[in-house]
Amino acid sequence: MKPLRNARPERRFWLPVAALFLGLISTSAAGQQSGSITGTVTDIAGALVTGAHVTLTGSSATRQATTDGQGDFSFGTLPAGHLTLAVTADGLANTTLSLDLRAGETLALPPIAMAIATASTSVDVTMTKVEVAETEIKMQERQLFLGFAPNFYVSYNWTAEPLTTRQKFELANKTVLAPINLPMIAGIAGIQQAQNAFAGYGQGGKGYAKRFGASYADFIAGTYLGGALLPTLFHQDPRYFYKGTGSKRSRALYALSTAFIARGDSGKWQPAYAGMLGDLGSAALSNAYYPASDRHGVQLTLENGLISIASDGVGNLLQEFFWRKLSSGVPKSQQLKP
Repeated sequence: MKPLRNARPERRFWLPVAALFLGLISTSAAGQQSGSITGTVTDIAGALVTGAHVTLTGSSATRQATTDGQGDFSFGTLPAGHLTLAVTADGLANTTLSLDLRAGETLALPPIAMAIATASTSVDVTMTKVEVAETEIKMQERQLFLGFAPNFYVSYNWTAEPLTTRQKFELANKTVLAPINLPMIAGIAGIQQAQNAFAGYGQGGKGYAKRFGASYADFIAGTYLGGALLPTLFHQDPRYFYKGTGSKRSRALYALSTAFIARGDSGKWQPAYAGMLGDLGSAALSNAYYPASDRHGVQLTLENGLISIASDGVGNLLQEFFWRKLSSGVPKSQQLKP
């Protein structure tokens, strides 16, 4: 008996039908196991937020959606498990939720209220050179020799900003008006009185007053001429810039040389026109108020002026090696000559 080819032809019909049926059952079962999430996004005032970006992250994949005109969003066919929902929108603070979705669950979230984003403002504050210089001289005005005598004309910052005209006169004013000046000048006048210096002034209270006035006038003339007026005209810095580094010999030579060279407002070193002419000018000016018998001729005026210039160098030598240790208000951190 021959075998039947294509036996049971009904099998050819029912097999694909059965496969389709089983597929539908499988799909239905899968659909019953998947879940969904719906929600609405608002701000803290309750206004609907449209166009917010919603990102759903789970163990299997990441899904994204955008809220519609009603602030709504939805995710369907989601596997069960732990999910993270992140919402972002312009002008509003980012919001994140942690969710647990059960198999087949349709999770309707309560309204997601987003707070207003906190404004973060970055402000770059840059001081001008004038403001930096003002800060620096305020620090200098706290420097007191032995705790009471002004020691304002020394800078421990090698790269200090140049002073404006107003700041040069401000430093001179602070020096002249320092309270310690009166008793110091009074003491000098007393010594002159005891030694009968400048005999043309005489003795007694009137003679003492003249000596006191002359000493104070010398101090004022020297401070304003060499510390403010001439430095302004010649665009030079009247301060001594502490070196603090190098060998003792190099520091000493530098200190002595500053009687003859000065830092210009441009930062370049140049002949100390302001300081030298200030010493000569104050010596010449004193002829206007000293007794006729004690007034200096041109030669003596020049000699005294040169002595004053040399004394500036000696004073700066003391600044470099001793005065800092004996002064209060000196900054602990210094920017020395490189």
